Amino acid sequence: MLDKIKNKCKTSSLRYVYYNHIDDIPHVDWGIVNPKNNIFLSLDYLKTLENTLSNTIRFRYILFYDKEIPVGFASAQLINLNTAKLKFQEFPCCINDAIKNTLFKNLDLKVLICGNLFSCGEHGFVYNTNYISSKTAFEGLSDALSEIRKSEKSEKPSFILLKEFWPESFNHSDYIKEHDFREFKIDVNMVLHMQPNWYTFDDYIASMRTKFRTRAKKVFEKSEKIIVKDFNAENIEKYKDEINKLYLSVIEKADFKIEKLNAYTFKKLKEVLGQTFVFKTYFIEEKLIGFTTSFVTNDFVDANHIGLDYKYNKTHSIYQKMLYDYVDLAIHKKVHELRLGRTAEIIKSCVGAKPIEMKLYVKHANSISNTLLKPLVELISPSEYEVRSPFKLQID
Repeated sequence: MLDKIKNKCKTSSLRYVYYNHIDDIPHVDWGIVNPKNNIFLSLDYLKTLENTLSNTIRFRYILFYDKEIPVGFASAQLINLNTAKLKFQEFPCCINDAIKNTLFKNLDLKVLICGNLFSCGEHGFVYNTNYISSKTAFEGLSDALSEIRKSEKSEKPSFILLKEFWPESFNHSDYIKEHDFREFKIDVNMVLHMQPNWYTFDDYIASMRTKFRTRAKKVFEKSEKIIVKDFNAENIEKYKDEINKLYLSVIEKADFKIEKLNAYTFKKLKEVLGQTFVFKTYFIEEKLIGFTTSFVTNDFVDANHIGLDYKYNKTHSIYQKMLYDYVDLAIHKKVHELRLGRTAEIIKSCVGAKPIEMKLYVKHANSISNTLLKPLVELISPSEYEVRSPFKLQID
């Protein structure tokens, strides 16, 4: 396959160019479309993923033009997936037995994913609404993704997946359904909306009802002996074996993951992104028992990957301390939101996070199979969950 292919969209006025390697992308054009510099779509971040993970993931990038003006871009990954190895009880949604037995029965699937495998949110497709409509943008995206699929020759993916969209984008992203994509909803993303009167962590605690202040106090007491350190790239390299072990313990036990990162990727992200990428570690005496990562933007903190030694969790409340430390970071950075991701809805709601529904879209390459896909994806629904309300006053 060529490293750069140019095409005219079949259903719109757009022209697109796609690339196999990040270094081939015209940086100026990419930057024009990404003026707010979404971290997860920044060339520095994407290059780090490509350089550290290309042995298991193939990366593809698309630039869209209206005449000669860059008006959009997309980031996609090609992955191989063996369904026999999937743990359905850990999926980020409820999957009916009909799908398990019909769609996911010991298959080797190749999937083209537009989005970010390692973060929840709209980190796959951006377009300039001053130049093109949402309808035109998603028409172009559908064309380009289909063309990438065809160009893979013997490695053609069976499915194209778009992940994940926030509720305020549904009216726009739903245009993709006009091109035979099927929608389904995944488990909620737990988001804490930061309040303007939280100047310090103490302000945050003071806004809680007595029951939840008491709960927080117990967490601090149990975790009193834990020492928290911010790691730089050299520290990550020094503790890489322990970091990988802690990360794998979470991956194997918790939320469903198609792919995983590693200490080498974390190290490179720290080198490239600096203070934008926060890597906190948790020690008892000299023993590393956990770590958290997060990405800091002007608007939000994205709580991303964690590693945890579970045998210390009950005695020292490590995970709950991590959540409070995320809140403290978000207050310190003066952001509007703390995005805590999927799973563990109850414990995350105890720190004030609320559930936000997310939507994905999927399309099968075969038209007949895609027709059969519609009733199957209708059997996919978000998992049931409970939430708590920790604050004295209602917080939106």
